[in-house]
Amino acid sequence: MLENSAVTECVTVVHDYLLVMRGAERTAAAIADLYPQAPIFTLLYDEQGTNGRFADRSVTTSPLQRLGASQTTFRRLLPLYPWAVGRLELPNSDVVLSSSSAFAHGVRVPEGALHICYCHAPFRYAWYEEERALAEAPSPLRPLLRRQLRWMRGWDRAASRRVDSYIANSQLTRERINRYYGRDAVVIHPPVETHRFAPGKPGDSLLVVSEIVRHKRLHVALEAARRAHSPIRVVGSGPDLDAMREAYPEAEFIGRTGDEDLAELYASARAVIVPSMEEFGITAVEAQAAGRPVIAAAAGGALETVLDGQTGRLAVLDDVDSFAQAIATIDELDFDPARAVENADRFSVAAFRRRLSSEVTRALDGGGDRELSGYSRSS
Repeated sequence: MLENSAVTECVTVVHDYLLVMRGAERTAAAIADLYPQAPIFTLLYDEQGTNGRFADRSVTTSPLQRLGASQTTFRRLLPLYPWAVGRLELPNSDVVLSSSSAFAHGVRVPEGALHICYCHAPFRYAWYEEERALAEAPSPLRPLLRRQLRWMRGWDRAASRRVDSYIANSQLTRERINRYYGRDAVVIHPPVETHRFAPGKPGDSLLVVSEIVRHKRLHVALEAARRAHSPIRVVGSGPDLDAMREAYPEAEFIGRTGDEDLAELYASARAVIVPSMEEFGITAVEAQAAGRPVIAAAAGGALETVLDGQTGRLAVLDDVDSFAQAIATIDELDFDPARAVENADRFSVAAFRRRLSSEVTRALDGGGDRELSGYSRSS
């Protein structure tokens, strides 16, 4: 460990890219809030896209920032990210906390620093969604992309060996860290801003909150609602929006909404459907925080966040009939909004901060209780 006199910042936070405010970015924000003096490093940053959430922080970007990439174009820079993360020059630190779903865990940390990675997922395109990545690329570029992803698997595995300690956001992510990196991980569920939601008067429409892309399996929810003769609303946007609108004209596609409108949509839903397999799945927790039942695929994070038969129903992944049956019987559930809210509170921001702070101290001190030297944590 570095001598105290050499420590300029005791904690440094690293995140893949800060372009919008979704689950991973909200987790990075919660980590940054826990260590308010920590500088933040990221490959790309958009202050407006992140709603000014990091405007009062020191944010350092990679050389790719000058290319002006946005949320809609950043994937084009995929081959450059391993190089770019290696160009981030971190200050002397006791601890480097990386928040990574792809590249941040590959950052080079200062000598003597402890590198703890909060892993949202190993890089999915390289390990378990290669075919999806290839399908999104123009046909002439697919052979080159396949070779690039093969190289990235080697880079990613090598990067994982330099991390001192992994934290997984769910049991599914923990299993994948073990499978692809050969590493174990502590599970700390990500923070959900449960305080933004409250129960209201439920209506007749089902609700889906999701990016409208193929792998989110929206067609399963929409087809199930059609078979169950239930109205359904969809919050979100994406490249498959026009196709979904054409295929399901009876559904109401709302587009993106602000936080206040989203809270009202949750509270007024008959139930919220999560048809995809998520590593964690913040939507399911937000729905319960708003006092509404969840119909989710019995896979991934929903197995940890939804109490089947109490706060919702779990259906068979990719089985439209199973989802339709869950919709048809959701009103028969002995559902208590207060129980759903209580369950959601297990995943609050405060709970996340307590668990993460405890794990950082444990990893830093080998189980000791010493505070980070010369550093004051926020409560």
